[in-house]
Amino acid sequence: MEVVAILARWSQLVANLVLLGSCTYLAVAGARKELFSNNWILRLEKLFPLLACIILIGLVGILATTTGKATGIESNVWKPDAWIKIVQHTNMGHMWAVRAVSALLLLGAATFVSLKRERARWHYVMVAGLASLPLIASAMVSHAGSDENFLFYAPVYVMHILMAGVWFGALPAFLFIIFDRRNCEEKGTQLVLNVESLKKFSFIALPVMTVIILTGLVLTDRMVENYYHALVASTYGWALIIKISLLVVILLIAFQARSKWLPSFERVCDSINFSELKKESERKNFLFSKVMHKAVQAENYDYDGDAANIGVEKLRKWVRIEFLFALLLVLFATILSNSVPAKHAIVENWPYSFRFTIEGTLGAGTWKDPSVQFFLVLGVILFVTAIGSFLLGIKKNRSPRKHNMVTMALMLGCAAVTLPQFAVDAFPETYRNTPIPFDAISISNGTAHFSEFCSTCHGPQGIGNGILAKTLPKMPTDLLTDLYTSRHLAGDFFHWISHGIKEAGMPGFSEKLEEEDRWDIVNYIRAMSSGYQLRWLGPIAASYKLSTTPPDFQFTTYTDTTGTLKEYRQNKNVLLAFFSWPSSLERLKELSENYEKFRNLNTVILAIPLDEYSETAIADFAANNSIEVVRDGWLEIKDSYILYRRTLKYPDILGKGNIPDHMEFLVDRFGFLRARWIPSMDQFGWDNLVLLTDQLQQLNQEKEILPQLHNHAH
Repeated sequence: MEVVAILARWSQLVANLVLLGSCTYLAVAGARKELFSNNWILRLEKLFPLLACIILIGLVGILATTTGKATGIESNVWKPDAWIKIVQHTNMGHMWAVRAVSALLLLGAATFVSLKRERARWHYVMVAGLASLPLIASAMVSHAGSDENFLFYAPVYVMHILMAGVWFGALPAFLFIIFDRRNCEEKGTQLVLNVESLKKFSFIALPVMTVIILTGLVLTDRMVENYYHALVASTYGWALIIKISLLVVILLIAFQARSKWLPSFERVCDSINFSELKKESERKNFLFSKVMHKAVQAENYDYDGDAANIGVEKLRKWVRIEFLFALLLVLFATILSNSVPAKHAIVENWPYSFRFTIEGTLGAGTWKDPSVQFFLVLGVILFVTAIGSFLLGIKKNRSPRKHNMVTMALMLGCAAVTLPQFAVDAFPETYRNTPIPFDAISISNGTAHFSEFCSTCHGPQGIGNGILAKTLPKMPTDLLTDLYTSRHLAGDFFHWISHGIKEAGMPGFSEKLEEEDRWDIVNYIRAMSSGYQLRWLGPIAASYKLSTTPPDFQFTTYTDTTGTLKEYRQNKNVLLAFFSWPSSLERLKELSENYEKFRNLNTVILAIPLDEYSETAIADFAANNSIEVVRDGWLEIKDSYILYRRTLKYPDILGKGNIPDHMEFLVDRFGFLRARWIPSMDQFGWDNLVLLTDQLQQLNQEKEILPQLHNHAH
């Protein structure tokens, strides 16, 4: 059914684009009515009703296959009553109805033009306008139409598809012209008009292709975003690569056709008996032929008939090939529209033993390595040399083949020495999405598993100083302070935890730990490393670009209020006050007394115990004060957020670490951890409530911030 769906979409799209492009070509090139007497136009017009019918049949196929897919019942593909329900009750169905009505109007207009004996330019403008309607409507059921910013991306898609139609649909007209050279002596006027029409259309072809490329880049960037790995590991990615490759080949053919072979076709006009044209033009007062005659004689006095004919044959051959490549390009564009975008693709098994990353190499400090510096500099030198060689070859008019081979060899050398500097090891699980949420429960469980299975080698805080560390063939990795973790994704750590690292003496734990438990350890490593990298965090709110999304958590308070941290996103700031009893009593009273002030600042306060004694002692306080005190879930929350306790002055990496008696974290309304105050470590802070309220006012003035979407284990 999937193949049928793609073929239905492809045939409908090809027919629609050809109708749009052919009529646009005739509207642009048909300034003189004499052009419309050409036989190739009559043959092309006969195809218009057929193409309109193909659009309708394709739309029916799209509706049928979509119905079967949407309902999950394959037999509904053959049930018109099921189709009608889809049309009546879904947005996709409503847009299909708009496209179908547009196609019916297009069929009527195409039939009218094909039957009309007297032709006018407005006929083709009308058909082109109607042919654009189904394409415009298709934007609302495309990836761009379903995007959250569809008001921007849907018009970009419309521009892309319409310009693609203007270019692709003009190719059949081009083919009809270059194969309509028989008896040119008798039909010299038409041949001259054909050449002139090609010149007119070629004038707009370059800006049309420029718009196609620019809008395509915008749409591709949106569909891929930062998930470049999916380009070589998903249906969408491979279809996109093949589509771009086909476009490059097409552009090369078009360049050759325009610069070499099309002039040969134009020079064929010189073989026409212009004395006969002159007589004809005088009879009809056809000024155009006189002007064309003089211009052609002036430019092509050295006309070489054999060379021109060879050029025409090449033009015929390669434009046919270009059209076939264009058909394939539209096919892969159809596959793209029917595939999950790269940014949403799930790569369960990465097929390569490496991956390229800037963040995980140069961004993680590998540029300090002298060998990396050497190869990067060498790569830059080779690249500059390649560009210089290319420009010098053009200037000195050297042999194109030899010159291109030298340039290509230099570029390949540049890639060979540069790309390995951006490569890191990868595994089948590397790009696997973490199935366990990055939340307090998972991190707390990961803490326990790490302590039981990992701490003897990696140490209690993960810096690689466990009691067995020196017995291993290779010192364990520092997971806390080293930038090593930023070079790898969560899937890498899951692979190592599952299968071990033989050369380092690390065993695998796939038989001792369930899959969820192994992902919990991954989340713990991510939180531990992230907390250490945020040592610079202080009482002054930092830019969200430098911050991170803290672990989510569930809680129940003493007033039986339940919720999650995530529920406050897009709504309220959250002040998390981690306290010990009774040392934090005065601070909790201060926060409670200013409850209304915080509420007016769109801020919720959650007080969370740091130990069991505090949890018991606080019950009476919670019953008689305004702030919410967490009763259930505090242990998991505490286990997660103490990983964010470290400061630049007190990195706390020795032994098992020291937990402060009191900590406060400020999470903005978009879910970013923006500030932190630890009274025992910070010289100034939120004991001055004016400073705290100033930070809240600043956060409330910020515009919307999109959440971070990454899968790094740091």
